[in-house]
Amino acid sequence: MKRFCSGLVLAIVLAPTLQGCFPLVATGMVGTGFVIADRRTSGAQLEDEGIELRADHDIGEKFGDKVHVNVTSFNRNLLLTGEVPDQSTRNSLEALARRVTNVRSVINETIIAGNSSLSQRTTDSYVSTKVHARLVSEAQDRYSPVQISVTTEDGIVYLMGLVTHAEGDAAASVASTTSGVRKVVKVFEYLAKAPESERVAAQQDNASAPAPSRPAEVQPPAPQSEDSLPPAQPVHL
Repeated sequence: MKRFCSGLVLAIVLAPTLQGCFPLVATGMVGTGFVIADRRTSGAQLEDEGIELRADHDIGEKFGDKVHVNVTSFNRNLLLTGEVPDQSTRNSLEALARRVTNVRSVINETIIAGNSSLSQRTTDSYVSTKVHARLVSEAQDRYSPVQISVTTEDGIVYLMGLVTHAEGDAAASVASTTSGVRKVVKVFEYLAKAPESERVAAQQDNASAPAPSRPAEVQPPAPQSEDSLPPAQPVHL
């Protein structure tokens, strides 16, 4: 499982995984000045877990060690990252992913290359951890870090979530200046504006929060790009 959720609060677990994915999504967050709910419904959160499990199983069953693919689902948008041996396999992988039950769209960011090494995957996990930590510590009232999922592959950071354009741009700016990040790809689903209840809570709580200290591991901004996603689905808080 790539996602850790609690019915009460978010537990931030800064432990690297070999898949390079470090989600920031849960039902709430404490210790940074505000508590905000996940913008997906509880049903959508569970469905994303199911999509990831089904996709992992189907890919492993069909391709085995022939490919190295990470799957990340957010609001039924399925992101594929990793390495495949040729274009035919890449096409077959995407077709398989589109057949996974309840997937709304597939973003295929896999590349044609040999499978990444264990050391590269460990490095990617560490990069995700650093991005995650900075998104939390530097959020202030610009975005809610609990709405953002982080995946890293070969130094490229993919950000997913339900955000406004301003929130997405602010989060991508933080990610792009994190040490070890070569590029940031925004795979966001955009809302017209953040719910009023969230904006009020964030502004009130952050008014009394201390200014965050600047992390040591920063760098000049890495390039950014954006994938196109379907319009955001209705959000019920």
